Amino acid sequence: MEASIARNFPDNGIISCMSHNTDGLYSSKQTAVIRASDDFWPRDPASHTIHIASVAYNSVFLGEFMQPDWDMFHSLHPMAEYHAAARAVGGCSIYVSDKPGEHDFDLLKKIVLPDGSLLRAQLPGRPTKDCLFTDPARDGTNLLKLWNLNKHTGVLGVFNCQGAGWCRVDKKNLIHDSQPKTISGAIRSMDVDYLPEIADENWDGDSIVYSHRGGELVCLPKSAALPITLKAREYEVFTIVPLKWLSNDISFAPIGLIKMFNSGGAISAYWFYQNTSTVYLKVRGCGDFGAYCSVMPEAVYVDSTETEFSYQEECRLISFTLRVPETELYLWDIRIKI
Repeated sequence: MEASIARNFPDNGIISCMSHNTDGLYSSKQTAVIRASDDFWPRDPASHTIHIASVAYNSVFLGEFMQPDWDMFHSLHPMAEYHAAARAVGGCSIYVSDKPGEHDFDLLKKIVLPDGSLLRAQLPGRPTKDCLFTDPARDGTNLLKLWNLNKHTGVLGVFNCQGAGWCRVDKKNLIHDSQPKTISGAIRSMDVDYLPEIADENWDGDSIVYSHRGGELVCLPKSAALPITLKAREYEVFTIVPLKWLSNDISFAPIGLIKMFNSGGAISAYWFYQNTSTVYLKVRGCGDFGAYCSVMPEAVYVDSTETEFSYQEECRLISFTLRVPETELYLWDIRIKI
């Protein structure tokens, strides 16, 4: 099969579906993408929460040698946001199987930029370490936390997956709890593995955490935890950024495009020079860009043009708007003078 694809479809890669077998896993030489779950079943209410949990745990294994695939989903669906958020954290290709004319463009704009590209995380999304030996689909007490990494930020998706799972007797997904309860848990900056690798050598462990749905920005010390409570089939996505110190005891952390699920995926480069108070960024995409700064900046420049910005004193959030670029994959040059 791989030889035939290479000969007849040189520009078309292979997505291996229904391939969790020894030959499929260990004999592939050219296949890089593998379905990590059962299909997306739009009319099966028992399938949606277990779909997310299955991909997360299968990716612990598959993600070491393949790119896990999350399957398509419908953007106009009661569980569409839940599925979209998981795929944005999953570091995978994203595609929908909507009927023509039946789309939720407000949702799609949270995962896809106007040029058709994604803010794609760098790794396969995997469960956090404290989730590895829990059962977030059946035990009634645990949330599923799914982490990934961008160039300069981490991303953490939290899901209440309780209520349904695979039945070994009936050989299908079944709802075992028709009214799953609200569950509380906590997140920490170190839930994102490798976060120290994108921080500088002077990082003290403090981070900035931005919640997508809540729109809240919190400074989280290294040893602290942030509580979270989710109802059945609810989710939240957090952007986690190592806090860096500039001169004059000024602290800064870029968040990214705050209306996108994986906001930090927009940041392609981020730097500043010692003994200065100017931050430089290269950012892809459009919409509202946000960053944490311990003091209000003097000015913000986008491609050398001074840009209006707002500053929320209570949470120290800078925000300004990036327009739709005229070329695909365009990188804005942003300079924040503090």
